[in-house]
Amino acid sequence: MAAIGRIAILGAGAWGTALAVVARRAGRDVVLQVREAEVAAAIARDHENPVFLPGVPLDPEIRTTLTPREAIAGAEAVLLAVPAQHLRAVLAQARAAWPVGAAAIICAKGIEQRSGALLSTVVAEELPGVPAAVLSGPSFAIEVARGLPAAVTFACADSVIREALPAALGGPEFRIYSTDDVVGAELGGAVKNVLAIACGIVAGRGMGDNARAALITRGLAEMARLARVHGARPETLMGLSGLGDLVLTCSAPQSRNFSFGFALGEGAQAADLLAERTSVVEGVATASAVARLAGAAGVDMPIVAAVDAVLNLGADLDATIRALLARPFRAEGWAGR
Repeated sequence: MAAIGRIAILGAGAWGTALAVVARRAGRDVVLQVREAEVAAAIARDHENPVFLPGVPLDPEIRTTLTPREAIAGAEAVLLAVPAQHLRAVLAQARAAWPVGAAAIICAKGIEQRSGALLSTVVAEELPGVPAAVLSGPSFAIEVARGLPAAVTFACADSVIREALPAALGGPEFRIYSTDDVVGAELGGAVKNVLAIACGIVAGRGMGDNARAALITRGLAEMARLARVHGARPETLMGLSGLGDLVLTCSAPQSRNFSFGFALGEGAQAADLLAERTSVVEGVATASAVARLAGAAGVDMPIVAAVDAVLNLGADLDATIRALLARPFRAEGWAGR
């Protein structure tokens, strides 16, 4: 595979816009697909995304378009930064125009709620024969866009792509570590969003830092159990796309999932919170998908099940917390299901 010169980014939310900044910083030709006409106009006129990444100047060389088909024309790599629940529809729009040889690089963190499919499976179903990869890890968009140091995981089964993308996108402030464990990178990024909501609830309820540390640790065990039955390697979950992303998202108020959970813990209603937000809280839809995956595989994930029950099944928050705390004592370990 020749060096990647042109990168298309589908989705101009905070993360898609930050990735456009990174790609231009690395010297790549960048086309950013924007869903909202007013956002595209603002980027072209003011070189800023005022809705999703305000205050960050954008290189005037970043071009925008409103359609996925136009964005991917001539691209050598396509970064998929659309929310997980909209990925299939966007790929369907782009399928007929997909550039030969261009990898589909999943940058969203979630699981398709309707089908329970991993996003790499969605890519395989919608773009047969197109190589899929995952870019994941602890990376708040605003910090990445401002050039603050960050390190992420790039997962791809194709060794040529696994070398080409980090060379095209990486730099001193955006370090990219590679692996061939696509499923491990995906599940780490998806499950951590659900656990971040749980940690937000713990903080919003004033349950203390001890409780949050315990939840992160036991949540990581749940993540590892689910990943193992899907063929992922444990060391992937110990890396940036697992533990690294989990620690960041479960500890920082700027995390959308953590802040959402915090507001729930303080007594807000989920429907009200979702209605007032412009950015997607991926963990809400992912909670039910992960809970179903765990149930189908016989994997014990009590924290994920509790979040799903509160968000999607009408469970009382305090009663759910009491039930978690009343679970029987057991030996610590990650073995089994």
